[in-house]
Amino acid sequence: MFERHKGGDRAVLVCLDFNEPDYRDGQEEFVQLVESAGVTPVAMVEGSRRKPDPAFFAGTGKVEEIAEAVRANQAEVVIFNHQLSPAQERNLEKAMQCRVVDRTTLILDIFAQRARTAEGKLQVELAQLSHMSTRLVRGWTHLERQKGGVGLRGPGETQLETDRRLLGIRVKRLKSQLETVQKQRKTQRRARERRNEFSVSIVGYTNAGKSTLFNALTKANIYAANQLFATLDTTSRKLFLDQEHSVVISDTVGFIRQLPHTLVAAFRATLEETLHADLLLHVVDVNHPLRDMQVEEVNKVLNEVGAEHIEQLMVWNKIDLKGLAPAVEHDEYDKIRAVRVSAAQGEGLDLLRGALVDAMSQPVEE
Repeated sequence: MFERHKGGDRAVLVCLDFNEPDYRDGQEEFVQLVESAGVTPVAMVEGSRRKPDPAFFAGTGKVEEIAEAVRANQAEVVIFNHQLSPAQERNLEKAMQCRVVDRTTLILDIFAQRARTAEGKLQVELAQLSHMSTRLVRGWTHLERQKGGVGLRGPGETQLETDRRLLGIRVKRLKSQLETVQKQRKTQRRARERRNEFSVSIVGYTNAGKSTLFNALTKANIYAANQLFATLDTTSRKLFLDQEHSVVISDTVGFIRQLPHTLVAAFRATLEETLHADLLLHVVDVNHPLRDMQVEEVNKVLNEVGAEHIEQLMVWNKIDLKGLAPAVEHDEYDKIRAVRVSAAQGEGLDLLRGALVDAMSQPVEE
């Protein structure tokens, strides 16, 4: 048994290339993630491998290079742009004598910082505990020290069993609270259905401009910033399109490549808003070089939550950065398939409202 290191804000980043075609773009996104977490990168260690090392993920020579970077830069934490096994984390911490964090833990940390509503905080804590439960392998700062361990440990119960039991109790309580939230959402949805309201959910890759678009359309004041996962909590507003048409529009959490499964599971209550939407506004940063990959990643998560059958309207956002004019794009059947807008500049929003009116008039496909 050993104690986990506390960690800190000065980080050595590790990004290994396993012959991936989008390695450089993934590295840039990784740096953005680290900065979004409020961490200061002090060094980047790169390398190439055919496959991960079972014990250290990186090879022994690379581990020595990382440890030297930690000492030279007085770093307090090492962050890998990869998912590590519990044993790999433990072995790396022993070798480097500092905290080691993988990509999943990094994203969970950002979510924990961003959650504002009670529901969002419940979802993030559930995801963190689900991830933590896999890390209880002879290397945890014991949970009963946070709970006041006297009287909590059964006869002959080991420390690991105590930690697992405490986690299990908390996870069960969180799931029960989230089920209550889910029931409340169902009640709200049934009320909307009784009023025959058309429901629209905004989805998209993180930092594509979803919250900016939501604010521009509804005059809401949802927090929006040029950073990954600027907002997590789902917000719904009534949007009047013209004198005869209105919709209920919802902003949802942003997606990212390799989104941890624990997060998808924990945020299922929120993401279920997409399941019951009549239309998904899929916001895409038209200026991003990997926009096609980002569209694919969003669709992957939508498939995972069972929302792949919902009709989508593509919204090509940030056209001002590419010098494009607002426009409506049609398919071969003259149906609107995409709208080009700049949410930040307010350009093309009238075209988008018109496209939503058009979508409302389309017959429902069985």
